[in-house]
Amino acid sequence: QVHLVESGGGLMQAGGSLRLSCAASGSTFSSYAMGWFRQAPGKEREFVAAITSSGGSTNYADSAKGRFTISRDNAKNTVYLQMNSLRPDDTAVYYCATGRWRAGTLARYNVDYWGQGTQVTVSS
Repeated sequence: QVHLVESGGGLMQAGGSLRLSCAASGSTFSSYAMGWFRQAPGKEREFVAAITSSGGSTNYADSAKGRFTISRDNAKNTVYLQMNSLRPDDTAVYYCATGRWRAGTLARYNVDYWGQGTQVTVSS
């Protein structure tokens, strides 16, 4: 069992930055890929970014490329999402996830555990 707790969400003006953190319990953190997904009101949960267990490879949704950076610190059992140049359409609940890296990403159907989510609201 893995327990994921996100933090760092909040209200930000367009063009600003936020850094989300996700702390994981368990000694196997460094064995699994980690990722971030988001869900806006009335929409399905969508992939944002993912990182391999070692941190050596990353993958981003087109909407995140060039603006968001995913990273991890295996010594702290924590994964981060640095979000820059925020836009109103980034408004969503952001979920941390862990699972299996396949075909160069962490697909939703390969997620084994989810966090409870943290709200990010970007005003125009």
